Amino acid sequence: MLKDVTTKNFKREVLEATRPVLIDFYAEWCGPCKMMSPVVDEIAEEMKKDLKVFKINIEKEEDLASKYGIMSIPTFLIFKKGKVIEQIMGAMAKDRLEKTIKKAIK
Repeated sequence: MLKDVTTKNFKREVLEATRPVLIDFYAEWCGPCKMMSPVVDEIAEEMKKDLKVFKINIEKEEDLASKYGIMSIPTFLIFKKGKVIEQIMGAMAKDRLEKTIKKAIK
């Protein structure tokens, strides 16, 4: 199970990370988010040498969701060197998400 990032540790875990970071913005009640959770877990495990993966609960971390303009969930942001380099919205097949991530972090 992936670790949730909070406002307290966001700077250290995401903005100051030496590897690219994938953030999964979700909510407990979101069906598509629940569907994507095992997919994101698999990607985190398979790409752990190249990518850090965290989750952000939009209900608990409203400020972060607002700061990054999260309007629908699931939304995935990829950060590299502290900057958002890719935004992916909605549920999708694992291979499509994986392909988008790999292309972004090259």
